[in-house]
Amino acid sequence: MKLNKTLFTLLIAGVAGGMATSCSDSFLDEELITQPSTDRFKTQEGLDELVTGAYQKLKFKFNYIWAIECYNMGVDEFTDANNTMPAWNHYSQDLNSAETGANQPMWDNMYGLIEPANILITNIPQFYSQSSATYNTRLGEAYFLRGYAYFELVKQFGGVPIKLNPSTSVETTFTRNSEEEVYAQIISDLEQAYSLLPESPEATGRITKWAAAHFLAKAHLFRASELYSDWNDSYIAQDLQDVIKYGTEVCNAHPLCSNYVDLWDYTEPNGANEKVSEVILAAQFSNDESTWGRYGNQMHLYYPSVYQDMAGTKRDISGGREFSYVSATEYTMQVFDRVNDSRFWKSFITCYGANDTSSAPTWSKGDIQSGYAPEGAVEGGKRFVAGEIGIKYIVNNPGDTRYTKYEELNTETGLTAPVEAKILKNGKISAPHTFVRYYAGQAQSWNLDPQNSTGNYYSIVPHKRSVALSKFRDGYRNSVASQFGTRDAIIARSAEDVLMVAEAYIRQGESQYANAIEWINKLRDRAAYQAGEDRSVNVDGGQAYKNNPYCSGNGGGYSPDGAIYSEENTYYESNNLEGQEDVYNAQSSLDNMHLNSVSDIYNSEVDQPIYDALGCSSNADKMMCFLLNERTRELCGELYRWEDLARTMTLDARWHAFNDGVSRGIGEFDPAKHYYRPIPQSFLDGITNENGGALSNEEKQAMQNPGY
Repeated sequence: MKLNKTLFTLLIAGVAGGMATSCSDSFLDEELITQPSTDRFKTQEGLDELVTGAYQKLKFKFNYIWAIECYNMGVDEFTDANNTMPAWNHYSQDLNSAETGANQPMWDNMYGLIEPANILITNIPQFYSQSSATYNTRLGEAYFLRGYAYFELVKQFGGVPIKLNPSTSVETTFTRNSEEEVYAQIISDLEQAYSLLPESPEATGRITKWAAAHFLAKAHLFRASELYSDWNDSYIAQDLQDVIKYGTEVCNAHPLCSNYVDLWDYTEPNGANEKVSEVILAAQFSNDESTWGRYGNQMHLYYPSVYQDMAGTKRDISGGREFSYVSATEYTMQVFDRVNDSRFWKSFITCYGANDTSSAPTWSKGDIQSGYAPEGAVEGGKRFVAGEIGIKYIVNNPGDTRYTKYEELNTETGLTAPVEAKILKNGKISAPHTFVRYYAGQAQSWNLDPQNSTGNYYSIVPHKRSVALSKFRDGYRNSVASQFGTRDAIIARSAEDVLMVAEAYIRQGESQYANAIEWINKLRDRAAYQAGEDRSVNVDGGQAYKNNPYCSGNGGGYSPDGAIYSEENTYYESNNLEGQEDVYNAQSSLDNMHLNSVSDIYNSEVDQPIYDALGCSSNADKMMCFLLNERTRELCGELYRWEDLARTMTLDARWHAFNDGVSRGIGEFDPAKHYYRPIPQSFLDGITNENGGALSNEEKQAMQNPGY
């Protein structure tokens, strides 16, 4: 990291690059400056431009595959999917200091945010009118952005070099600061931001006091966590108090949405979904192609299950482009009460529409001769047509006797063979392509290795078929193949503050468990189905195709006969409640979701198998396990999981218990090594020691994290 190059690159990108925006009148609509001089940052106008350019780095987390690699791979919630990821999911030898994946971009981009923040913090007091209405805001934004960048770095790498002054010449000598020092700097910067920033945003997407409060709560919670037990004893008591203080303030300022689905009900850029009260800070993306840059928002690519290779379901804008990097694990299916907790059905896709009648599968002669075809089926007739359900996922429990394997009869040879997505339900072939979690007679299984797999989607390795997360689906892209998403990406929402406050109370001991439950119930009560709510309805961002000008007419991104996006789910079939729709739709599930006492946590039927798998025996163990499970139920897939399991030092146990990487022979989690990422080799190779010479191998090893 030679900071003259970093500085030059960042200043050009920061001022000239602009930033995607969700509003035509946003502060991010800036005139482009193509050849800035650093002297411009000694003017108020130039400093305004530099702040705006620095916001670009808030998009980094959602720009590319490092979003999955750094934050949601190699955890309990997700394993790798159609693309095997040895380094990040399996902790193979490919995860090293020379790895060309996420390490280097993470390091470069966060230091690329620290440098303009340093310029701003240095120059604003000298060159920005202190009588200006925006003086405090600009300085507060700078402190926030620097604190945010160091926080992202310390969570991944541990202690990193702290640099607080802008570069005026080449700098090549750096030493690593301790984690304790980095956290002190993060908290100091965020406290400055908290004191300077306004309570209401100056414009859409601007950082506020409450964003600073959110990350203050988070930094204090992280510092109080198990990963830092070697040095954090003197901080824990006050840190937990600060989590409660700041988290409570944020929740008061940003009330929860009344319905969980409001967070994901994306219909178009700038719509109501992007302005809900729960969102504290979001990276601003747009359908304005001129603002996309190299990446845009690519989160919509990584979670989808592959559907385009199934007969009758060709790829369209509404269904998404299935890069399919991660697949939900059995833990993620198990951790939800899928009868009463609406968050599961409002977070995952279980139905896909058919959109290509011509290629839809037909009833075969063997289907009919075997007696497995439904009544009225005709040889050569379509099993489904466009506009109907083409693919469905059944999320059932062990002990369900309805589903059995089907083997196709070859009428010429008399031999039978299984067909990937063809199953028997109560002795008859299910007309759509159907994937089921458990066949009759199969016992519950966690790691889902090929020799001990269940159903007919976990058994497919790589896991190209899965119950896919829907939170990032984007039906407003400008072509079927486009990687450029249009949705804003949530960086912080107050539901996480609820969970952080609850965790702080849990960490304070048994006398505070009742307070923790009160906070957890804010989310569980919201997650309950309301009386009169139709539990069979699916809503996600795929629906934006209906308002998308690119989806007009045949070939314009979807078929006029149907779309991959479906407004249905498999709630009733998965839960074996078919025929009881009127009963369940009419009633609330609040009584089943609300926690009445700690005994509801200690004796939770949903969580008990997870307690058992992890060996949680004490009440304290169960409370923290429940809290981490509740974080999955509320925040699944939102790019927090790796850092949460790392800071609580539960990553080892949960990876081994719930990620099928443990059984596939590609790698092995090493707790002495893998709670931190490797420092990029290019940094170690590029810096010098105090004498100005290149680092020796021994000096490099001393700078590197253990095991790399």
